[in-house]
Amino acid sequence: MVAFRWLASSPLARPISPDEIEDSLLLRVLVQGLVTLGICSVVVAAAGVTAASWLNLLAIPLSAVGAAFSWQRRRDRNIAIKFFIAIGMLMAMAAFFARLIAEPGDTRIVLAELLVQLQVLHSFDLPRRKDLGYSMMIGLILLGVAATISQTLAFAPLLLMFLAMAIPVLGLDYQSRLGLGSSGWAGGRLRPTLRRLVGLVALIVGLGLLIFLFLPRLPGYQIQNFPVSSVIDTPGDFSGEDILNPAYRNKGSDDGEGFDQGGGAGAIQGQGKTTGPGVVDMISYYGFNQRMNQNLRGTMTPQVVMRVRSQAPGFWRVLAFDTYTGQGWDISRNDETQTLQRSRFSAQTFLPVNPHLGRYRDVVQTYTLVSELPNLIPAMYQAKELYFPTREVAIDAEGSLRSPVILQEGMTYSAVSRVPYRDRTQLRAAGTLYAPGIRSHYLQVPQEILEPVRAKTQELLATAPTPLTDNYEKALYLTQTLKQRYTIQPELPFFTPDQDLVESFLFSTEGGYPDHFATVLTIMLRSIDIPARLVAGFGEGDFNPFTGFYVVRNTDAYAIAEVYFPQYGWFGFDPIPGHEIIPPSLKEYEAFSLVRRFWSWIAGWLPSPLVGLIDGLITLLGDGLAYLIRTFTALLNLGWIGIMLGIAIATLLGFLAWLAFLGLRRGWRYRRLRQLDPTERLYQQMLTWFAQQGHGKTPFETPIEYGQRLYQQTKAQTAQAANEITHAYVRWRYGGEPQNLPYLSEKLRTIRQNRPQRQRLARR
Repeated sequence: MVAFRWLASSPLARPISPDEIEDSLLLRVLVQGLVTLGICSVVVAAAGVTAASWLNLLAIPLSAVGAAFSWQRRRDRNIAIKFFIAIGMLMAMAAFFARLIAEPGDTRIVLAELLVQLQVLHSFDLPRRKDLGYSMMIGLILLGVAATISQTLAFAPLLLMFLAMAIPVLGLDYQSRLGLGSSGWAGGRLRPTLRRLVGLVALIVGLGLLIFLFLPRLPGYQIQNFPVSSVIDTPGDFSGEDILNPAYRNKGSDDGEGFDQGGGAGAIQGQGKTTGPGVVDMISYYGFNQRMNQNLRGTMTPQVVMRVRSQAPGFWRVLAFDTYTGQGWDISRNDETQTLQRSRFSAQTFLPVNPHLGRYRDVVQTYTLVSELPNLIPAMYQAKELYFPTREVAIDAEGSLRSPVILQEGMTYSAVSRVPYRDRTQLRAAGTLYAPGIRSHYLQVPQEILEPVRAKTQELLATAPTPLTDNYEKALYLTQTLKQRYTIQPELPFFTPDQDLVESFLFSTEGGYPDHFATVLTIMLRSIDIPARLVAGFGEGDFNPFTGFYVVRNTDAYAIAEVYFPQYGWFGFDPIPGHEIIPPSLKEYEAFSLVRRFWSWIAGWLPSPLVGLIDGLITLLGDGLAYLIRTFTALLNLGWIGIMLGIAIATLLGFLAWLAFLGLRRGWRYRRLRQLDPTERLYQQMLTWFAQQGHGKTPFETPIEYGQRLYQQTKAQTAQAANEITHAYVRWRYGGEPQNLPYLSEKLRTIRQNRPQRQRLARR
């Protein structure tokens, strides 16, 4: 009885206030539309990115049924329904925690699905206006979750639809709060026409894009909980030695079976072979294997393989090779891989890092696989932390990362790399004192080609304008020389068994496939005792400024040469024609990088003299700002005197800027008035004068109504003169009648002379 008595006196049993009940059917329908768009956006954004069930779409009809039920029972207390809703929410919460424990990792989708379930339950009890507000917020939150997950522009149409629907929802909600009800919408109050709605959406989108363009790009990932897929169970016998690339296996013997000895050019008997002539796989890059066979021909079909969010662009390094075979590369220390295990309670794996001198920066990257890749883990050099869905990973002697399983579509992982800055002065002074391990593995050149390659290398270095004395400048010059003196040859014939790739490239064909350039550069550097190795990976890809992801395709895979500098580590050089000499690497923060990209795109359409002029002005402005910053920094270092002097200078500069603004505004106003018809010019001058006195014209007033109001706010003589100018303006504007301009000018002088008395006293 006590429980029933308490229930009868509780807020649940009290009748709902009529003022709190929302009777607008249109508002309810539009709010349901916002929720529907929020649910759809989560499903669309998660497609191909992370695990999200398409069953979430069932929430759309279920929540619609709930909204219809709520409309019918909006005046009832619905106590029993509330209890069932509460029980359902507790069950959803329990299922959420159970799933969270069973599938640790990226929790965004799990939280979004919980919110969808709660919204379905909540939709069965929406009598009050504030309950509709909760539903609007749920739709907005789901849209925000989808924005954090989305990696493509497929999310953009839903965002625009949400915006177009949210504007009338906000108008109706405001109208309802004012007590106007649905009749206000039908009666014309706060009723935006389609044209006005389209214009408002276009204005919001335009301002949003403008803000997005000029918004500073600061380094992200200030949190340490990085995205990673759920844990994948793997076999217990993982050693890290096997590279799983189904596209490249020997289909003949290792001695070049299928080679046409008589034809000379070679007949293709196998595809994806690790030795001998063959054809490259249409999808998979041939360099992601223990043996890199550069006697393959053909091209790949472009296909997106992954999307990367990174704090800086980079070369997504996959695999490095140390042994040159004459027609490709091999990994000589494949049995020296190290297996690393992580805790069962954390996705973080710490990787061994070689200490080096010089500045570096930790760069966070998140990779989402769009198509299958071998069990090689792309990451910027050199990775120090890995957040990967398996409990074991391996790292080989060249610093390449390996997974126990093939990287499947939809997998997400993150890496933190300690990326060094490329300081040219430091690298030039690095010296030539190499450790025995470096000399024994990265100076290997076949004896039969060592002398001719060394002679050719020294011959090319001798063509430098000034003598080259350090290894860094030699590597740069050789990289640039290969780009300029040798060409890419897509129709290159197959190598015969007795042909050497580097020797043929330098002395016979004078060019080759793109990756052949990296091989030649590596061997040329080794021939003059500069340690180098070949590294295969992906270029940065195409940056999408709207999603913030680098879209990487299989055709972005290529090989570069990495050169070792004592105490500073490995640095890449790219000799492929059409590529930058320095691969994508770490730079200083560029807060307005998107503006730079946009300007580069615009500059491609403008004439060169204009581009040069604008670049010069931008440079001048940037140098001026840098000078001011340096000056203020120097003043702050002088103590209190410097601080006070800096404040005084800043105040003076602000005052001068204010005066310049006033002058520009007055000049702009004068120029605009000069372009008007004399009658309209007098009328606008009168409006400006009255606005300065505090009697401005409101937008909804007609000129005649405004003139009548002036009789109540100003002297009779002033109001009479204003009415004469106003009526003259109306006759000219709508009747086309010529006016007596000298007479109207005299009336304007009369208005200006009759200032309010308080202003006269102020002037005295």
